[in-house]
Amino acid sequence: MSAPDKAAVKAYLLDLQGRICSALERADGRANFIEDSWQREQGGGGRTRVIKDGALIEKGGVNFSHVFGEGLPASATAHRPELAGRRFEAMGVSLVIHPHNPYVPTSHANVRFFIAEKEGEEPVWWFGGGFDLTPYYGNDEDCVHWHRTAKAACDPFGEDIYPRFKRWCDEYFYLRHRDEPRGVGGLFFDDLNELGFDQSFALMRSIGDAYIPAYLPIVERRRDTAYGERQRDFQLHRRGRYVEFNLVYDRGTLFGLQSGGRTESILMSLPPEVRWDYDWAPAAGSEEATLYERYLKPHEWVEGV
Repeated sequence: MSAPDKAAVKAYLLDLQGRICSALERADGRANFIEDSWQREQGGGGRTRVIKDGALIEKGGVNFSHVFGEGLPASATAHRPELAGRRFEAMGVSLVIHPHNPYVPTSHANVRFFIAEKEGEEPVWWFGGGFDLTPYYGNDEDCVHWHRTAKAACDPFGEDIYPRFKRWCDEYFYLRHRDEPRGVGGLFFDDLNELGFDQSFALMRSIGDAYIPAYLPIVERRRDTAYGERQRDFQLHRRGRYVEFNLVYDRGTLFGLQSGGRTESILMSLPPEVRWDYDWAPAAGSEEATLYERYLKPHEWVEGV
C-alpha cells in the first residue's frame, strides 16, 4: 500500500480551488473572487475566496484550508479513540454557491484529506467529500444531469461506489428535526481509505473535478428564468433550512469551530439573506408544493424521470 503523499494532495487542492474559481467567474461575467489568506494560531492556515453581488452569484465562497496540530479536540477522539495522542493534519477545499435567481439551485462541494501520525506507528488517514444540490424549484432534467455526472465520476472505481455514496448523501444531508432532505442529494463519503492511497486519492480527484461539469450546465439552463417576489420569498425561506443544517449537523462546520478554525471562513457557506416563517406551508398544487412532493424525497435520478 502506498504511503500517503500529503504534498500531492495539497497541490491538487490548491489547483482545484483555482480552477473552480476561474470557471465560476467566467459564468458570472461580472464579479470576481476576493482572496483572504489567513493563519491559524494553533498551526496552519488557508486561502478563502469569496464572490458576491455578481450577475449570477449573490454570494459564494471557495475555501482552501490546511490546519494541523499536536492533538485533536476531545469531541473528535471520543468517537475515534485511535486518534488520541497523534499529531493531525486536515486539508480540503469546500465551497457553496448561492445564486440570485431562485430557479438556479444552490450547490455545495467539498473534498478533504485527514491524516494523524505518531512516531513508530502507521499513520491513520482518510479522504472525504462529495457534492450536493439544493434546488428551490425542482427540475427533472437538472436532477438527472447532476446525478449522471456524479455516477460517471465514480464508475471507474467500482460499480458499487455511486450507489453507496449516493445513499450516504441522502442520509447525511437530512434535517432530522424537520423530517426532510436538504435537497436532491448527490455524493457524500468519509473515512475512505480501503482502496489504498493512490486509488482513494484518484477517486477524490475524480469527484472534485466533476463539480463544475455537474453544476454549470444547470446554471446556464436556469439563470435567465423570470421570477418575482413570490419565488424570491420562497428561496429565502428554503435558505433557512440550509442554515439550520450547517449549524446543527454539518461535520465540517462543527470540526472547524471545535478545533479553533477561522470562523469567517467556516461560516462563509451561509447565505447573505434568509428568512424563517412561522408554520409556513406551500399552497396546494403550487410550484413550491412540488418541491416537497417530488424533489425532497430520495429518487434514483440516474434512471431518468
